[in-house]
Amino acid sequence: MKLLPCCVLLIVAAGVAACGRLAGAADAPPPDERPMDVKVVPAFPNLAWPAEATGVDAGLVQDVRPIVITGAGDGSHRLFVATQPGMIYVFKNDPSVASMSTFIDLRQRIHYRVPQENEEGFLGLAFHPKYKENGEFFVYYTNAYEKEADRKSVISRFRVSREDPNRADPASEEVILTIPQPYWNHNGGTIVFGPDGYLYVGLGDGGAGGDPHGHGQNLGTLLGSILRIDVDRRDEGLNYAIPKDNPFVDRPGARPEIWAYGIRNVWRIAFDRETGVLWAGDVGQDLWEEIDVIVKGGNYGWNLREGWHPFGNQGSGPRPDLIEPIWEYHHDVGKSITGGNVYRGKAAPELTGAYLYADWVGGQVWALWYDFDAQRVAANRAIVEKGAPVVTFGEDDAGETYYSTQEGGLWKFAP
Repeated sequence: MKLLPCCVLLIVAAGVAACGRLAGAADAPPPDERPMDVKVVPAFPNLAWPAEATGVDAGLVQDVRPIVITGAGDGSHRLFVATQPGMIYVFKNDPSVASMSTFIDLRQRIHYRVPQENEEGFLGLAFHPKYKENGEFFVYYTNAYEKEADRKSVISRFRVSREDPNRADPASEEVILTIPQPYWNHNGGTIVFGPDGYLYVGLGDGGAGGDPHGHGQNLGTLLGSILRIDVDRRDEGLNYAIPKDNPFVDRPGARPEIWAYGIRNVWRIAFDRETGVLWAGDVGQDLWEEIDVIVKGGNYGWNLREGWHPFGNQGSGPRPDLIEPIWEYHHDVGKSITGGNVYRGKAAPELTGAYLYADWVGGQVWALWYDFDAQRVAANRAIVEKGAPVVTFGEDDAGETYYSTQEGGLWKFAP
């Protein structure tokens, strides 16, 4: 499928703080959009989901919704897969593996209802960079509220059991941060450690439609932002610390946790393990899905802009204080971006350096190469033209990339 011509307009994104500018001459060569001769294959063809994940134990048929796929970074050659209802499973990272075990069951702490409120639940998991030494991991979930006024996103620290490395200690929860949520949608949910050792948190604008409370352009709220916090230290009155070089620590009225803002509903964010660049897929509103390169202090335009375009009566033409996406696609192509990561694995060398992403509605999977020197997308090539809804991408400790589909499929790339 071809993107619209305006999608080739690009910006300078890397290394720019709180500003963006148009880039790419009108006579720049168009991006390569030839389909790729790369396959997706079942990553673990013999692996069976437990009955509570499929609903069989309750006489139900339900989507598994694998929401996070990750290694622990501890050299144990395991994969951890979390599901949106609140289970985290662990298994040996071996193509022949046939079973998984429960790492932790958080279902009783989480609000998750499908299809009514399908953007809540368990949404994020990140292992501490020193997990092998300290056994700490972090989660992001929607609290088990009864009244809507009590709805919150929760970021917590847990620890692994001292007796069993394949079990976490449910009693070890330490709440790091809670964020009130006015609506059930647009929760974002990615948490990931950066190369600097700080925890980055991707938050949506709080929900409903069109950002009715103006969170995206309001530095006084955490919503509509990407946060950067230090979970190894504490400032007074907090269960975390604010890094001193965060961009808004000295701005009156701004939340010092904010790293970048103007975000609608980022799904997902990921650091390139080779270059350290932070990539994001931001889900669109009416017409456009976008890919952003996130930089310190950047304002990504929501709700003034949707992709490259003015939004409603709020927007205008390009503004030097806003960072435009490096890529967008129209809802004629897909309707909900699933951001991925830059491929640094070995199984499919044709993908090296490509940002992998997908569309949740259409099931397409693409590989995008961005030329930072020329400041343009060099290629955006389809790997899967149509498939099952793609929920998330993830990497193992060696840098191999996997992705999941709604019904529970776990997939990897092959030549």
